[in-house]
Amino acid sequence: MSDLLQNIKLIGDQNTWISNLRSVGYKSFEQQGIPSPKNEAWKYTKLRDLKVDDFVISQPTNASSEITLPFDCYRICFNNGWFNPLSSNLPQGVEVLPLIEVIIMRPELHKYISKVADIDSHPFVALNQAYLQEGVFIRIDKNVDLKRPLAIVNHTSSGSDNLFFNLRNIIVLEAGSSATLVEYYGYEGDKKSRYFANIVNEIYLKSGSRLNHCKVQDDAYKANHIAFNAVSQKQASCYKSFCLQRGANIGRNETLVNLEEQEAEAEVNAAYIMDGWATLDTTTDIKHLSPYTYSHQLIKGVIGGDAKGVFQGKIHIAQGAVKTEGNQLHKAMLLSDGAEVDVKPELEIYADDVKCSHGAASGELDEEQLFYMRSRGIDLEDARQLLIDAYLNEVTTKIDNEKVSQWIKLIAQENRK
Repeated sequence: MSDLLQNIKLIGDQNTWISNLRSVGYKSFEQQGIPSPKNEAWKYTKLRDLKVDDFVISQPTNASSEITLPFDCYRICFNNGWFNPLSSNLPQGVEVLPLIEVIIMRPELHKYISKVADIDSHPFVALNQAYLQEGVFIRIDKNVDLKRPLAIVNHTSSGSDNLFFNLRNIIVLEAGSSATLVEYYGYEGDKKSRYFANIVNEIYLKSGSRLNHCKVQDDAYKANHIAFNAVSQKQASCYKSFCLQRGANIGRNETLVNLEEQEAEAEVNAAYIMDGWATLDTTTDIKHLSPYTYSHQLIKGVIGGDAKGVFQGKIHIAQGAVKTEGNQLHKAMLLSDGAEVDVKPELEIYADDVKCSHGAASGELDEEQLFYMRSRGIDLEDARQLLIDAYLNEVTTKIDNEKVSQWIKLIAQENRK
């Protein structure tokens, strides 16, 4: 095994509750280890780069984030996985606390920590729990409609090879509230920087609440980024997410949604763009646990070089979850002979009177459209980019916030320049 498990001193070790929680996570990851291709959930994403012995645990830094976002937002900043208290002033009805403060000083909030994310079947959630310390707790009060996005910005500037950090964020929307949450993971320095970011988000949506969750993973070419989003939804709540993956050597964004009460709805969309030797993995598990629940998924990928795209999507309809609707669709565009895509859609249906569908398709750039555009004076590279932009537009336009959508579209285009 690699040295992902290190005996280091963490803040709050004297606190029995967090010490026990960390110990359980440590032992769980020690027992499971780094998953191999024999693990069905990791069959297509090989984690050889994590089986090394030179990981360096991230240390606090006084450096400020150099990343700016081109839209008004409430910034919550991290540097190399450490919380930077120089965040934006927040409006009334929004609470943002360092996770360690919640762990040590707010025991009434412990009910939200490590409750949705299951360590026994998700080894990197267990690893994250073993180092549980850094992250934020966000709570939006009942009936608050947040007009500007909250933005969690992590700036990585690796001064040593194979920097390793863990983040755990807890997001709670009380009944009737609504918000947009943006996550951005970017880096500064050599594009071949090596580091490993292990992210876990636990999201709780109370009755009638709405969360628009957008993420951009814009890592260095040799970075490893593994993220797990666990969502608990109550009656008539709505979770709408979009993730853009680019960069990284290995990038995996996994989302588990539990639709626990009637009229809960989830829309999980994503796009991934890569070249070189990268592997980008989108994995979803949508559980319809109550009647009259709804889910929709659209994932589109653009794959060049010798890169690999992976999509694993499961829709589970529990016994008694009638009048439920769930659908998913994955499409991939292959730009080279060496590009690869592996797709595993799944339906598990234990109830009658439901509507479910899944589909997958892959193809290449349309040569006739390329010829037409070149005959109108557009050079080959510009014509290719226009076709790719049009291809991705179907999913990027699903982002509700127009300014966030435009920003993400620009990032997707920059990847090919």
